[in-house]
Amino acid sequence: MQFDDFYKNLGSFGRYQKTKYFLICLTYMLPPIMVYTWSFTAAKPNFRCRTPMDDAPGVSPTDDGIRRYAPSESQCRQYQSKISVVECQRCYQLTNESDYDITQMKPCTSFIFDRTYHQSTLVEEWYMVCGRVSLRSYVQTVFFFGYMVGSLVFGVLSDKFGRRPIMGVSFIVITLASLMCALVPHPKLGFEISYSVFVLGRFLLACGTRGVALTGFVIGSEIVGPKQRLFTGIVIEYFFAGGELVLLGFAYFMRSWRQLNTTLAILSIPFLFFYFVLPESPRWLLSKGHYEHAERILRRIAKTNDTQFDSIAYEHLILAEKKREALHPKKVHGLKHLLQSKIMIIIAINMSFQWFVQNLVFYGVSQNTGEWLPNPYVSFFAGALIEIVAYCVVHLVLDRFGRKLTYGGFVLFFGLVAFLVVPIQMLLTTDSQVQRTLMFILNVALKFLASGSYAIIYIYANELFPTQARNTGMGICSMFARFGAILATFSNDLLVRAWIHFPIIVYGTMSLIAVAFATICPETANRPLPQTIYDIDRMGLTLPCRKSKPLTCDDMNGMTDSDEDMALKHQLNENDIF
Repeated sequence: MQFDDFYKNLGSFGRYQKTKYFLICLTYMLPPIMVYTWSFTAAKPNFRCRTPMDDAPGVSPTDDGIRRYAPSESQCRQYQSKISVVECQRCYQLTNESDYDITQMKPCTSFIFDRTYHQSTLVEEWYMVCGRVSLRSYVQTVFFFGYMVGSLVFGVLSDKFGRRPIMGVSFIVITLASLMCALVPHPKLGFEISYSVFVLGRFLLACGTRGVALTGFVIGSEIVGPKQRLFTGIVIEYFFAGGELVLLGFAYFMRSWRQLNTTLAILSIPFLFFYFVLPESPRWLLSKGHYEHAERILRRIAKTNDTQFDSIAYEHLILAEKKREALHPKKVHGLKHLLQSKIMIIIAINMSFQWFVQNLVFYGVSQNTGEWLPNPYVSFFAGALIEIVAYCVVHLVLDRFGRKLTYGGFVLFFGLVAFLVVPIQMLLTTDSQVQRTLMFILNVALKFLASGSYAIIYIYANELFPTQARNTGMGICSMFARFGAILATFSNDLLVRAWIHFPIIVYGTMSLIAVAFATICPETANRPLPQTIYDIDRMGLTLPCRKSKPLTCDDMNGMTDSDEDMALKHQLNENDIF
């Protein structure tokens, strides 16, 4: 007997699951709030060099007067060819209006920031512009490194100690780290101490955020049946986008970075109590042999759903689990467990690469939504709205066309659409109304496609790892994904200094490479979640390494079949393996 067969009789999506799933979805609103806070606390307002006119008493700087201190386009192209003209003119100034010698053109040391949309930001307070722009990139690099560490550490711990306790620890880390980022940095402490503490706080915040996001997503998929996995995998993303809208509301009314950070830190405190109402995964408990604990939860599910708990059927389920354990004993756990099968290794490597590309693309596009339109708040709202639309479309088509085809379609179209930026920029009049309109449409399309593929890869990968090591597998994927997010941050901060649309070309190229590798993964739509590595071997790969016969787990591992394995294999047909 399979777990899903027994679970169906209890009500795989009854009152118990709906209530607990809603609570899990609420926790999923916290990660985007903490992640995208950076878009507002470290927003990049328009700026220019401070000129002698700004310090002259009783003198109001004029545009013509300010332009006299800015280097000309020809000077910028001659002496600062590695950066764009716009970047050159706002980072360098002429110290003598009548002397255009290179010795008189030097980097600015003080700046004037536009306060139309932001009262104060960290970029302004710490001058993270021009030659110091790497300070801003470094914060995000450390943040995504924390994502990487948190994904691996909390993923492994969740598979070893359970989903629920790791969620509780993650909430504590988030609250402490957010308070650290909001309260400790201060001008009296100096830049070095303030910056170091803030970076450490962001690192810890990223670790806790991954613990909540990964573990919450896995619990949400494990407490329901196969038919509800698409629903739970997509609806939780609606709450992710909802978290972005909650953040937008706070950021719109609190335009000081310290006030915003403090408010959001206080907002995280109620989530500490979610530990007492979140469920443990009965699927995980059974896979670890905690049969009594699993029975207590399953009986509670039956009581809440007003169904009957069949003790005899549960005993049969335990016997089936013990027999599975006897045939395929779990000698190792976590990462070593995933390394027992070559098919599993291939899938894990492929999924890690897919996550790398999707994080490169998603965060690369998302971090620039504030620059779509002059008003960053309207742009951010548009980005969140597009995410919700993308999730709705994925919800409608993912079961109909399957995981692999739908994911491949989104990624392929992203790669093709990204390259349209070249003719739009090269063939149309610079900064014309037509060019601005087409670029806005292009950015919307890229955001839509990136959001759709990002949502699908979570569901797809979750269904390709066994329960015994699902959080470990997801953690490994998420760890490699952080390299993509880090690369996206550097691309948006550094590559744009050469050409503002250069990152889009990078994202499109990587997407086309990713879609080619995605074709070898098996389809998982409407199949039970795999419990063991053996279940993964049964799924196989879509890889024509032998034309004469299907690729089986024996082909990959070189094993000798036992009588029990042969009996199980005969129940499969060629489509199960391919």
